[in-house]
Amino acid sequence: MTKFNDTILKAFRGEETDYTPVWYMRQAGRSQKEYRELKKKYSLFEITHQPELCAYVTRLPVEMYNVDAAVLYKDIMSPLPAIGVDVDIQSGIGPVIDNPIASLRDIEKLGTIDPESDVPYVLDTIRLLTKEQLYVPLIGFSGAPFTLASYMIEGGPSKNYHKTKALMYSDSKAWFALMEKLADMTITYVKAQVNAGAQAIQIFDSWVGALNVTDYRTYIKPVMNRIFSELRETNVPLIIFGVGASHLMKEWNDLPVDVIGLDWRMSITEARELDITKALQGNLDPAFLLADWEVVEEKAKQIIDEGKAHPSHVFNLGHGVTPEISPDRLKKLTTFIHEYSKK
Repeated sequence: MTKFNDTILKAFRGEETDYTPVWYMRQAGRSQKEYRELKKKYSLFEITHQPELCAYVTRLPVEMYNVDAAVLYKDIMSPLPAIGVDVDIQSGIGPVIDNPIASLRDIEKLGTIDPESDVPYVLDTIRLLTKEQLYVPLIGFSGAPFTLASYMIEGGPSKNYHKTKALMYSDSKAWFALMEKLADMTITYVKAQVNAGAQAIQIFDSWVGALNVTDYRTYIKPVMNRIFSELRETNVPLIIFGVGASHLMKEWNDLPVDVIGLDWRMSITEARELDITKALQGNLDPAFLLADWEVVEEKAKQIIDEGKAHPSHVFNLGHGVTPEISPDRLKKLTTFIHEYSKK
């Protein structure tokens, strides 16, 4: 029987490890041949509704790449239908919502989530993986209120978040009601994931970098403080991540999180120079994985060396795996990270 590998949990908690552990955002699916074959038959939501199939997709990169954690295969939109949001993941577009939020009245109509009855397939997938199939920790996740709200208000992906910001600036009562509603959902949903067996949690605030520091402090930080404070009760490592959010590093360092995920816009050294004290995760630009191996290796060395200069680093990409990235390249990179970082 394969021994359970808890290296990444030690790194998340700031403990010393024998090597730099690694996982990749969106490692489940995207570029894998086996996953692409499945997607010819099933949509994302159809896969996530079948625990055996979802568990297979989740564990596939662990077996294929030898990464140090699995990340649950699902979407940040997964819990929204339970509270009354009509969402569809459309190929080439992303999440599309037919009933966007426009007023306090719309927000008051939103319901609450009961994970055991509303998303039992998510919890069953977690139980299947953690009790029977994995020898590495499983990372569960949820979207953060701002990022979820941006889809709910815009009706889908946005480049400028004008409608979202307009509601935030013009109707603070509605905005904070929405933040609290989504915080309630996130806390309940995440706690259920941990109770089912998830051993770490990442909160994706993917698009919050669209806000400046002052607006973040005013409109977002209080609800994030509440979410992470309540999730501390789960006693699992908590990670925060967003894209284009380097200017919010000090704000995130204040939150009761264990790990800050960096995209590629700020180096590990630059983050430490800002007195960021949390464990850091990241931060290879996924585009590097399309370059010659010598280029990938040189950049990976730099990131590993910067991470080893300070305690607590988990190697990851600065954003998710893209469909063009070769699974062989990810396997080669994982092997290199493990071997190069060994103490």
